[in-house]
Amino acid sequence: MSTQTALADASDTALDPVYRSSEVIFGLLMAMSFIGSISVATDGQEEVRTLLVAALGCNLAWGLVDAVMLLVAVKTEKRRNRMLLEKLHGSGDHAAARAAVADELPVAMARSLGEDGLELLRQRLTAAPPTPSTRLRARDYGDAVVVFLLVVLSTFPLVIPFMVIDDTARALLWSRLVAVATLFLAGGLLARYSGGNVLLNGLAMAALGALLMAAIMALGG
Repeated sequence: MSTQTALADASDTALDPVYRSSEVIFGLLMAMSFIGSISVATDGQEEVRTLLVAALGCNLAWGLVDAVMLLVAVKTEKRRNRMLLEKLHGSGDHAAARAAVADELPVAMARSLGEDGLELLRQRLTAAPPTPSTRLRARDYGDAVVVFLLVVLSTFPLVIPFMVIDDTARALLWSRLVAVATLFLAGGLLARYSGGNVLLNGLAMAALGALLMAAIMALGG
């Protein structure tokens, strides 16, 4: 969540499409690292069941961690925003105040605004309450719940083939195909959001996901 958005309180949620897609991809890769450990030669369903439970448990744990860290990040951002506003209200040096505002913006955006744009932004921020609340709101906790669900629920599409197909090799194949399809979809959605080529970005994300899964498994993940 950008500082200027948080200051203006213009966003309904901290979870933009990039963040949501990233959480789904993260959860998907974590689940794939466990499911990739299943051997096609496995005869006992008990071993498969154990690995699937482990995959779900892993995503439950990481979903909780991600949700908590989101709240920590939001709280930190709120405090930083309050510090900036207090600095603007307490400063009579407009040039220094504009520089402080520029420091909170991406370099390209600050340059494109120029001195006039930064001055206008400074005036609007100065007109805001000098001590905005840093308390976490219901919306922040709602975002944390969404993060948790995104990471956890991304496990289930990979598990479904093992629930409906008895043959481990076939189930593993379908699970991997579902994973690749989901990665393709995530890449396509990111491309659509950013104005890129949906097909090419979807294929690139699917290939990148496969490489990341291989790297995770190679590193013992």
